[in-house]
Amino acid sequence: MKKMMILALLIAVPVASAVADGHAQRADQSRAVVKSFMGGLKGELKGALKSEGPLKAVEVCNIKAKDIAAALSKKHGWNVGRTSLKPRSAANAPDAWERGVLETFETRKAAGEDPKKMEHFEVVMLDGKQVFRYMKAIPTAERPCLVCHGSKLKPEIAAIIDKYYPNDQARGYKAGDIRGAFSIVQPM
Repeated sequence: MKKMMILALLIAVPVASAVADGHAQRADQSRAVVKSFMGGLKGELKGALKSEGPLKAVEVCNIKAKDIAAALSKKHGWNVGRTSLKPRSAANAPDAWERGVLETFETRKAAGEDPKKMEHFEVVMLDGKQVFRYMKAIPTAERPCLVCHGSKLKPEIAAIIDKYYPNDQARGYKAGDIRGAFSIVQPM
C-alpha cells in the first residue's frame, strides 16, 4: 500500500507540473494577445486624437476596438474582448466569472497593488466545457483615457459618447483607477 502511494505521488507531481506549465504557457500567449490588442487600440486612438481630436477618437474606439478584438479572436480561435464593472457598451458587460475577477482586482488595488501588473487566469467550466480564462486589468491613464472616461467631459465629447453609447457607464474615472480588463477565453 505504501509503495502504491509513493508511486501515485511520483506520477502526480510531474503531471501537476506539466499542467501548471501548460497554464503558464497559455497565460504567456494571452499576455501577448493582450499586448497586441492594447497596442493596436492605443495606436488607433492616439492617431485619431492627434489628427482629428477626441471626437474622432470616440468614433474610432467604437469601431476599431471591436474590429481588433474580432481579428484577434479569429486569428487565435479564442474569444478576445474587454469588459468592465462600468461598461461603455452593454455588449461588454461582464459575465459572472469576469465580474468576480474585476471585483477581486478592485480589492487588490485597495490593498495597494499596482493595477498595471494585475492579471488572473484559471481553468473553469463554461457552457459545459473546460476552458482557460485570462484577464488583465486596464488601468486608467491621465491621457488619453480621462478625455473620454473622466468625470469632467467636454459637452461635445459627452454628446458623441451618448450618440454611440446611449447606456454608457464608463465615466467618472480618475488616473490609476481600474477601468476594466482585457478578457480571453481559450478552448482546452
